[in-house]
Amino acid sequence: MGTTVATYASHSALQILHGAKGEGFQTIAFGKARVRPLYTKYFPVADTFIESDYPEDELLERNAIIIPTGSFVAHLGVELVEKMKVPYYGNKAVLRWESDRTLERKWLEKAKLRLPMIYRDPDEIDGPVIVKPHGARGGRGYFLARSPADFWEKAGRLGIRDKEDLSEVQIQEYVVGVPVYPHYFYSKLNRELELMSVDRRYESNADAIGRIPAGEQLGLGLGTNYTVVGNIPLVLRESLLMDVIEAGERVVKVAEELMGGLWGPFCLEGVFTEELEFVVFEISARIVAGTNPFVHGSPYTWLRYDEPVSTGRRIAMELRQALEEERLGEILT
Repeated sequence: MGTTVATYASHSALQILHGAKGEGFQTIAFGKARVRPLYTKYFPVADTFIESDYPEDELLERNAIIIPTGSFVAHLGVELVEKMKVPYYGNKAVLRWESDRTLERKWLEKAKLRLPMIYRDPDEIDGPVIVKPHGARGGRGYFLARSPADFWEKAGRLGIRDKEDLSEVQIQEYVVGVPVYPHYFYSKLNRELELMSVDRRYESNADAIGRIPAGEQLGLGLGTNYTVVGNIPLVLRESLLMDVIEAGERVVKVAEELMGGLWGPFCLEGVFTEELEFVVFEISARIVAGTNPFVHGSPYTWLRYDEPVSTGRRIAMELRQALEEERLGEILT
């Protein structure tokens, strides 16, 4: 039986499976019964759909390789993903560093990226901050605060009542700038970094509030929420491209020292300030949903490949190369 590409039916599964089929792989989607038609009828990218949250035995029988997504990791949890027996594309050791904001910051600081200041004590807040729970949540649970009193009032909605609960969140300086999410692919086989695409997110209700006049916003007493509902393609000024490429190169280099490497797709999430400084506030060490607008490729992949290459297809291209060169073990954990 040949190698099969499998992924959880959510997040960026359509793109992953479409790219795998483009490279000649059999494909499996697994997940909730309700979404089966999405992957088999409306967008027929899954050769097989399994109604299960994680059908380990069946995936092993079908010689499957799991392509992780944010939904897959968030749904199963880091501990289960670390223990699963099905071959996994990427380095599982990265998951701990990505899901713990303290470890994540150590990684990004060592890569010498410009990061927002962190407040250890909410009573020291002296300007706008954004408060983020740990782990991949698609922006859910994030909130803005401008003072200690404002923090404690809003934190109570998340069940944070005193300083002993602060281990559940990170309090970051809110840096004013244009949100920018560059998507990368690092080929472990070729030892090359590629810039795949760039997006910005459409978040509810942070973006929707801007459609309400300021005077009415105040009267409504709306709280800001950053749950991602969609992604918008973005093409950066050409003069900024080396800034994001060099940031990606440094992150990959430090990952080799800290956890044995980062390979495959990842994303640095940040903003460009009015001084055109790239400030990074976190990393997603896997494919992100912001790559979904680029199923037919992006300006950057067209420039490199001169044909449509999505991030999903680039993963499949790496798997195909590994099979042909008998190096599959180098890129799976």
